[in-house]
Amino acid sequence: QVQLVESGGGSVQAGGSLRLSCAAFGYTFPRNCMGWFRQAPGKEREGVATIYTGGGTTYYADSVKGRFTISRDNVKDTLYLQMNSLKPEDTAMYYCAGDRVLGRLCGGRLSRADFGAWGQGTQVTVSS
Repeated sequence: QVQLVESGGGSVQAGGSLRLSCAAFGYTFPRNCMGWFRQAPGKEREGVATIYTGGGTTYYADSVKGRFTISRDNVKDTLYLQMNSLKPEDTAMYYCAGDRVLGRLCGGRLSRADFGAWGQGTQVTVSS
C-alpha cells in the first residue's frame, strides 16, 4: 500500500522559511517523478514543483521560482520542499504526490491529473 506522509507545515510571518518533508512508503521512489502541489481555500489544487528522483531535474511554477527548492533523498525515500521568502499568497494546504505512471520523466508537468499517489497534506499559513 502506497503512503506519502507530509510534515513540516506551520505558521510563519511573511519573509520567513519552512521546510516540508514527505516520506514515501510502498512507492517506488527512485527514478520517478514526484512533486509538491498546494490548494488554497476556494481554489484549485496547483502544481508547485516537480523533481525526477533519478537525475534530480527540477521544474517550478513561476510563482515560486527563486524562492522554493525541491529536493530528494533516495536513501531515505524522502521528498523535501524548502520554502524561503514566504508570502501570504503561499498560504495553502501542501500535498506531496507521486507520478501516476512509474518511470517517466517529469518533463515540466505540473498537472494534478498526472499524479496518482497523494499524501494527506500539511498546512502552511503565512501572515503579513
